[in-house]
Amino acid sequence: MTQQHHDHDQHARHADRVAEGGAGEEYWNDRYRESTRVWSGNPNAALVREVAQLAPGRALDLGCGEGADAVWLARQGWRVTGTDISGVALERAAAHAAEAGVADRVDWQRHDLAESFPAGEFDLVSACFLHTYGEFPRDRILRTAAAAVAPGGVLLVVGHAGWAPWQTEERPEVHFPTPDEVLAQLELPDGAWEVLLAEEHVRVQDQPDGRPGTRTDNAVKVRRLAQAS
Repeated sequence: MTQQHHDHDQHARHADRVAEGGAGEEYWNDRYRESTRVWSGNPNAALVREVAQLAPGRALDLGCGEGADAVWLARQGWRVTGTDISGVALERAAAHAAEAGVADRVDWQRHDLAESFPAGEFDLVSACFLHTYGEFPRDRILRTAAAAVAPGGVLLVVGHAGWAPWQTEERPEVHFPTPDEVLAQLELPDGAWEVLLAEEHVRVQDQPDGRPGTRTDNAVKVRRLAQAS
């Protein structure tokens, strides 16, 4: 799994290299250096589906990887802060933004989210596939993400519902939370948030042999009320 976006299938083959305590900056920099591109360069479909109708404002993309989601948001008119643990990924993300003509709309910041978090309030905070091997305080990070949402803004959390059917590794320490578990982990105050979406969905993904397959993901979308009741 990964602090970056999209699928972690390739990362499973590298899990034996993760030092006890979690996959840190060195691991992810090495992982990105193994190929000229790790991800497809396309935005996550769940993000596009859930954000396309929102009025652009300030967005925070957690675990931005090579920048596909952040660049898509910038193209839609958002001013984006994209953050990742990997400086190598951020260099590629900045190049992607420049090629797309939106470099002036994205602020790239390197953060190990277990240690630091971008400052400010945002109209959208997106955490797509914020998974990793080893110790990683995902619950705490998502609560910090919720606290960074401005009144009237949205938090979108997209994750895997389980291993893909074609994956064979057995890692009992890895837990994929359900939508209800994500909502519970967020510890949202009563009367201050509206749950817009909390459900699983099936999508098509290429298997390692190139054939299309399906896997189940989930999404939680919540809006901070402009005025708490």
